[in-house]
This record gives sequence, structure tokens and C-alpha cells, in this order.
Amino acid sequence: MDTAPSGGSTAQVDGAALDAQAPPEPEELALGSEFPQADREAWLALVDRVVRKAGRIPEDAAAGAGFEKLTWRTLDDIPVLPLYTARDVPDPDGVGVPGAAPYVRGGRANGPAPDGWDVRQRHADPDPAAARTAVLADLENGVSSIWLAVGAGGSAVADLGAVLDGVHLDLAPVVLDATADTAETEIAAAQAFLDLAGERDGVRGTLGLDPVGRRARTGDGPDVDVVVPVATTVASAFPRVRVVVVDALPVHGAGASDAQELGFSLAAGVAYLRALTGAGLDLATAAGLLEFRYAATVDQFPTIAKLRAARRLWSRVTEASGQALPQFQHAVGSPSMLTRRDVHGNLLRGTVAGFAAGVGGADAVTVAPFDAAAGAAGPFSRRIARNTQSLLVQEAHLARVIDPAGGSWFVESLTRELATAAWAFFQEIEAAGGVLAALDAGLVADRVAVVRERRAEAAARRTAPIVGVSEFAHLAEPPQQRPPEPPPAAGGLPRYRPAEPYEAFRDRSDAVLEETGSRPRAFLATLGPLSAYTARAAFARNLLQAGGIETPEAGPTETPDDVAAAFREAGTPVAVLCSTDPLYADRAAATVEALRAAGARYVLLAGKAEVPGVDGHLAAGCDALAVIESVHRALEVQA
Repeated sequence: MDTAPSGGSTAQVDGAALDAQAPPEPEELALGSEFPQADREAWLALVDRVVRKAGRIPEDAAAGAGFEKLTWRTLDDIPVLPLYTARDVPDPDGVGVPGAAPYVRGGRANGPAPDGWDVRQRHADPDPAAARTAVLADLENGVSSIWLAVGAGGSAVADLGAVLDGVHLDLAPVVLDATADTAETEIAAAQAFLDLAGERDGVRGTLGLDPVGRRARTGDGPDVDVVVPVATTVASAFPRVRVVVVDALPVHGAGASDAQELGFSLAAGVAYLRALTGAGLDLATAAGLLEFRYAATVDQFPTIAKLRAARRLWSRVTEASGQALPQFQHAVGSPSMLTRRDVHGNLLRGTVAGFAAGVGGADAVTVAPFDAAAGAAGPFSRRIARNTQSLLVQEAHLARVIDPAGGSWFVESLTRELATAAWAFFQEIEAAGGVLAALDAGLVADRVAVVRERRAEAAARRTAPIVGVSEFAHLAEPPQQRPPEPPPAAGGLPRYRPAEPYEAFRDRSDAVLEETGSRPRAFLATLGPLSAYTARAAFARNLLQAGGIETPEAGPTETPDDVAAAFREAGTPVAVLCSTDPLYADRAAATVEALRAAGARYVLLAGKAEVPGVDGHLAAGCDALAVIESVHRALEVQA
């Protein structure tokens, strides 16, 4: 078809001539090559300018101060930079490839591709018929292995056969957990499973023996040698069964940092290796009998780096023993991150934790039911938990990429730094005589307590916010009613959940509501127009409602008498001044006097302005739990 304009001529294009005029193609394509080379010092100067303009560094700050201001440190004192470059990963080849030492990129060459990791669900129902029904329902709907509580709070040892009736143990591994019962029950459960397995071919599973974890949980328990008789039997007769779980959850649940969790697990794993190789098992066989359990949290990048660092550390330990070996990992949604209030927020926490566990290369993943902190999980919450993983694997195709975080300068740097910090804690435990000696001497408890206190302070000051609990609490939300879980064993490391202090205040508020018909109340004494007080009133309301305290407000006011009149109608002795600093200077002192005259017994101020007559302040970074406690006490004294 002739496309030339009417009356014109069609140009004959000579392709060879065009090729001769075009510049030669480079052998390597350098994106951005037409722009000047980026200069780090010039970039740092731009950062300084922006941060200085925001008032976060002084005018005379040294070069690079802005970058330092934007850098924060983890609980392990690892700096997290605002930007990472190739210079932050000096040894990019040190991570190896999937399936090869040091196993940072995974213990298997193909990773979880294409079918995904092992989707593991926990069951703890004492009724054998109900437990069997729930187990089979999970296995028929996406779960690939079962984590079964045995003994106290779970299935009786004698009921194992009934609970697992219909389960193909060669296809669906079963992981036993008798940690809530005695050490004797743990051994008995392992033997009962082996007796059951002896009747079937190719059985897979983990017996769940963990005397180190028991010592961490309860402060008591047998030596690691207790695992040797079972381990030797399994090594000779059940090649696809693991014996020991190196469980880091007791340390994590006590508030430990990521490096402390890793260092503890490394010391526990070494203790088991010593016992098993000392009994005559070769290194590869002994290491193959171990399964490592780590917590996956809502902090996705630290979780990814922790799992990668764990494999690197274990490879180093086994290499020093004669042969670098991979680590089998079970990542569990952290019980510490779950909330008993606003439980549906746990759906998002579980999703992020499951995502991080999958990206981090865990071999098996357990997403906790969203209502696990409120009591025993039911069929619906278990279904949502398993479907969360099915969505990540089948819809989001997360398992189709091997080590998707590999090559990220941030992740690689954090992996290396975590491994270094964990190795230092591991060496400290070894220097104390090993993991059991360190537990018995209180070394682990003391080191973890320091970190737990920092976590508690961050939760109290809401610098580590808990959405739906310490932030944006919904007072009208009814508490979840679930059958209670059996109480944990006494002794050992404490169990820490940051949401608990806020939830205790909510329970306190519910008790007042049930007794009196109304919740505790603190009046927001708003000064000036809506535009003046909205920001600080919203801050005060958000903080106080986290403690179950209702917050009626005065609305727009023009005089202290307007505020006092609204205060009298609120029916509370507590008031919180809310406005701008200029209005505080102009009107706050007189308003405090008017409130006192109207019956106010406790007066706070939102902000940091110094005003005569106020009893305290609410401001960003303040101890919210202390403020809430002071308001509850003031209300109780008045009552």
C-alpha cells in the first residue's frame, strides 16, 4: 500500500545506509550512562540539606550528619542505613548458591519451587475424635504436615493411633510437641509414634525431643544425653524421621533479640551434636536428626535475614566439625506479636510473618490462627491460617523464586551483621560451659532481660506501636471468647507479649462498664476552634482509648467558662487540655482554674507546654502506660 501523501513521491529507504549512520551498539548496556556518574559525597550533602531544612540537625552539623540522623539501630545494635549500595556488601560471593555451603540462599538447590514449602498446622485438642477430624480437614485442604501437641493440653499418648488414623505418614509428616508435659511424656510420645510408624513404610516426621528447650521453659529437665537412645534407634530404622527440635521460641518469647535467638539455637544445636556424635553417630547423620524452630515476626526484613543467617551459622559450625551441612528450618508465627484485642489485626501480622518466612527460605512454616492469643483456635481460624499460606504459595507464587531476597544490599548486609552478632552470643554461651550451664547460671535470662526491658519501654512509649491495641483501639469491640489454653509450665524464662499491659487496662475498663454501666472517662478540654485543637485532641484520644478510657470533648470553645460548663456535663473528675501552644499561653492557666472550680481533681495537658496547675503531660514519646495508669487511679480515687 502506498502511504505517500497525494501528489508526493515515496522515498526509498536504504536500510544499509541507516545502519551505517547509527552509532555502534555497546557490548554492555549501561543504564543511565548518559548522565554524570553519581558522587556519594554530593548525595550526602543533599541529604544534609534536606534534614537540616527539616530542623533535625543544626546548621553547623558536620558533613554526613543527615545520613547519621536517618540511621537507626536494632536491638542488637546493628545500624540500619537509610540507603544501601554495593559497598555495604563487601563479599557478595560469600553467600554461595542455593543448595551449597554456606547455605545462605537455601539448603536445597531448587528451594521450595515449584510446589512451595511445607505448610504446617498445629493441633492441640484433647478429644481424639475431634483432633482426628481437624487433622484430616487440614490435610485435605492445603496443609502438608501436622504439628501435634501431646500430653497436657493435647492428645494423650495412648490416643496417638486414633488421632492419626487415616493420615498417610509417608506423605504428611507429623511433628510431636510434648513440651507442656513432663520429659517422661515426651519420651513416651516419641516411642508411641515409633511403634505406630513401625507398622507403615517410609514414615516421615519429627519426634520433638528438646531437653534444652524444656530447661529454658521450665528451669528444669534432663540432660541432652536423654535423646541418644531414641536417636540411635531412629538413625538405624527410620531414615526419614527427625528426633530433636532445636526450639528457639522459648528465648524469643522471653523478649530476646534476633541475634540472641540465633546464638541460643546455635549453642543448643551444638550441644545435641556433641551428644549424638559422642554416642557414635557420624556428623551428617547426627545433624540430619535435628530440626530448628525459629520465630517469624511482623518485622519482615529482620525475619528474612535471621533465617538466612541461621543457615550460614549452622554451616560454619558443621564445617568446623568436618563437613558443612544445611539446616532444616521450621518458622513459626511469633506468639509474642499476637494480640488478644482486635484479633483480626493478627490476620495481617500472620500474613507478613508467613511472607517473610517463605522469602527467608524456611523449609516448613506455621502461621498462627488469628485468635490464638485469645484461647484455643477453632475450625474457622485454622482454615484462615492455612489459606494464608496457600494464597502466598499458589496465588502470589512466592515459592516460584528461589531466595527472592538474595542480592538485596540491605538483606545481605543485615544477614551478615546478624550472623556476626549471633556468633558473639553463641561464643559467650559456650564460654559459660554450654547452653544448659548458661541457662542454669542465669546468663541467658540476664542478657534477654536487658532486651525485653527495651522492648517494654518501646511498647509503653508507643515507639513500637501495636495497631488496634496501643494505637487506634476500638472501645466498643467485645472481647473474644475462646476456650482457654492450658497454663504454661512455671519456672524458666518469662513469657512476654507487648500487648498485654494495654489489654489489662481494657479488661479493667470492661469490668467498670459491667459494674457501673459506663466506662472510665477523661474529658478533653478543647481550647479554641476545631482547627486549633484537633491534632492534640486526636493524640490524647488515641492514647487514652488504648487504656479503655472514653474521651468526651468540649468542642469549639471561646472562654474558660465554656470549657468548664462542658466539663460539668461530662461526669468525670479528669480533664485533658488540648490546643496549640499559643492558645495554651493565652488561656490554659485560666482554664485550669475554671476546671478546678468545676470539680476537676486531675488535669493533664496534651503537649509539653509548662502551665501552672496541671498534674502531668501527654506528648509524643511519653510513657503511655504510666499516663493511663494515672488516669485510672484518679478515677478510682474519685469513685
